[in-house]
Amino acid sequence: MKKIETIIRHSVFADVRQALALEGIDGLTVTEIAGIGKQEGRVGLFRGNSYRMEFSPKLKLEMVVEDEKVEDIIQALLDYASTGEVGDGKIFIYPLEEAIRIRTKERGTVAIG
Repeated sequence: MKKIETIIRHSVFADVRQALALEGIDGLTVTEIAGIGKQEGRVGLFRGNSYRMEFSPKLKLEMVVEDEKVEDIIQALLDYASTGEVGDGKIFIYPLEEAIRIRTKERGTVAIG
């Protein structure tokens, strides 16, 4: 099993979610985050005053998948999260030792389905 974390723009979430559903990803954790990278923030305007916004709002998606699904999910993320602009995000993949469904006490890949 692998844990995939990806950081994406809010604007691409609907397309990414649909692509992940087509890949069989039913379980997904979504967290609103803010970060700074090569985008280096932007200038905002509030009541006629400009101000510097250091951090850009993003979404972090987390999912646990079977090893054989990883490459298809990566490809879906690359296809649907990319706008071609700086700030499109990142994908991180971690090995996962164990998954346990608390309600049924099931372990392993059956616990992630």
